[in-house]
Amino acid sequence: MSLILIPETEYELTAIRAQGAGGQNVNKVSSAIHLRFDINASSLSDWLKERLIGLKDNRITEDGVLVLKAQQYRTQEANKKDAIKRLHDIVNAANQVKPTRYATRPSYGSKQRRLEGKTIRKQVKQLRGKISSE
Repeated sequence: MSLILIPETEYELTAIRAQGAGGQNVNKVSSAIHLRFDINASSLSDWLKERLIGLKDNRITEDGVLVLKAQQYRTQEANKKDAIKRLHDIVNAANQVKPTRYATRPSYGSKQRRLEGKTIRKQVKQLRGKISSE
């Protein structure tokens, strides 16, 4: 699978004020970024749109809009790059199909090792009991 790059015209970036401590400058500078990506209106394939909307992710609204908030860095530019990278990571992760898992059975040797370990634990615990004087 190739990496999917989303054009800049398909998502909306908005600068907002970051939360948390930051001193005197925090109330003046809007360094955090809100990224809104409308999945249904995007140029992605229908299959990938369904996969994205089907994700159990609280960042995806009922209308099918993915909302990311980036405020990890002190500069607006770094937060923009971070938000766009996270958007691409989410889309590319949804694009990958996990291989089908086939049920396997434990080998004879692994069963024997497990039972041997259980026997040893049993003996250790029995030795902790009261000693009867006969």
